[in-house]
Amino acid sequence: MSSSSEQGPNTAEDLRRVVVATGNAHKVTEIQAALHDVGFEFVAAAQAGVWIEPEETGETFLANARIKARAAFELFGCAALADDSGLEVDALDGAPGVRSARYAGDDATDALNNEKLLSALDGLAADRRRARFRCVIVLIAEDGSELVAQGSCEGHIGIAPRGEAGFGYDPLFLPDAVPGRTMAELSLAEKTAISHRGAALAALRAQLSPK
Repeated sequence: MSSSSEQGPNTAEDLRRVVVATGNAHKVTEIQAALHDVGFEFVAAAQAGVWIEPEETGETFLANARIKARAAFELFGCAALADDSGLEVDALDGAPGVRSARYAGDDATDALNNEKLLSALDGLAADRRRARFRCVIVLIAEDGSELVAQGSCEGHIGIAPRGEAGFGYDPLFLPDAVPGRTMAELSLAEKTAISHRGAALAALRAQLSPK
């Protein structure tokens, strides 16, 4: 976890309204669940006005999160938060990585991404299917100062999707913290407690807490 500015928001008053730079409603739900006790109002960019996702041209999660947060900050003129997250599979040299949402193509669905991942790992034993979810969050305060937080969740990729909750690669990812269950088989509270985004949000909350 790091901050690009020595001065950053540290009370709920600083960030009464935070635009979340995403079109993914699941992410806003997870963010609100994780930071419900901080007192901020999180609003999806689509609810705040006309929002077109900027092109994610960065080569790292941090770069892409910063692109999205900066775009929302400049468009809406208020505090903005963005995350970039993805799945890193050791046997695939860290792929799909920053292209996790577009692994099977620019317009790929979750199902197509999952199918491509299973195909890429076909025949590999469990000990060759090690993976982790990684998340980087960038929060830009109303004064333009920036906070950065990150988190990860270790696990491995299953052989078939299981579970109805979550999104993305959740039906395939078996976290070490909850043996035998995929992310998609966990409740929102259970997922937030162990997930990469939950860890990143906890790190962000620590930076926002009054000193």
